[in-house]
Amino acid sequence: MQPHDFWQSFDPPRSFETSGEFRDFYVAELPDGRQLRLPIRVLADGEHALASLIVNQASFSVQEALAEALAARIAAHDVEVVAGLPTLGLTLASATARALGHERYVPLGTSRKFWYREELSVSLSSITTPEQQKRLYIDPRMLPLLQGRRVALIDDVISSGASIASGLELLTACGIEPVIIGAAMLQSDRWRERVDAGGKPWSARIVGVFSTPILEKTENGGWRRPA
Repeated sequence: MQPHDFWQSFDPPRSFETSGEFRDFYVAELPDGRQLRLPIRVLADGEHALASLIVNQASFSVQEALAEALAARIAAHDVEVVAGLPTLGLTLASATARALGHERYVPLGTSRKFWYREELSVSLSSITTPEQQKRLYIDPRMLPLLQGRRVALIDDVISSGASIASGLELLTACGIEPVIIGAAMLQSDRWRERVDAGGKPWSARIVGVFSTPILEKTENGGWRRPA
């Protein structure tokens, strides 16, 4: 597959093996069995890799299907408003809010408008942009939409847990405690320690449409799930 071919469509259930060795792509499965081929990104040590998903590069049909699947997973929590994390999480948060039947959602942001307040911000880092030092802001005018409501915090992928941890830090500082935290993909389990580091077991509130592991390099140059 060419790079622009990934994330564009689903394959029927059981189109590809989901165990054994992966080479050109990793096969993720939705709850209904449909499969999504994801590119494999090699980590710095050369011996491990991760499956990658960039949701705003996916086709609208894939975006909508992921949002509908996530909405189905969080609907039981009676979510009243969806908050989205920048940048890629905003695409999924917006679509998930629509799938829940909401009229709007609340986007958090990294661009400081002149009416924003510095105390309504926290530092933000991301596994995909580790060199960039950013801050995460909430528009003060959006606070009434979140305060006292049942909030879902949405990101596209939870990997290291850094972005979600920043989102939780910001919301809790504003007196907002999400009832559920959602993502399209949970990338391994290494995020659990990061999101629970503050002493609250946030990881128990996190759900994803599908999960992917850290892959190990095989002797043949392919990739496999850890034993």
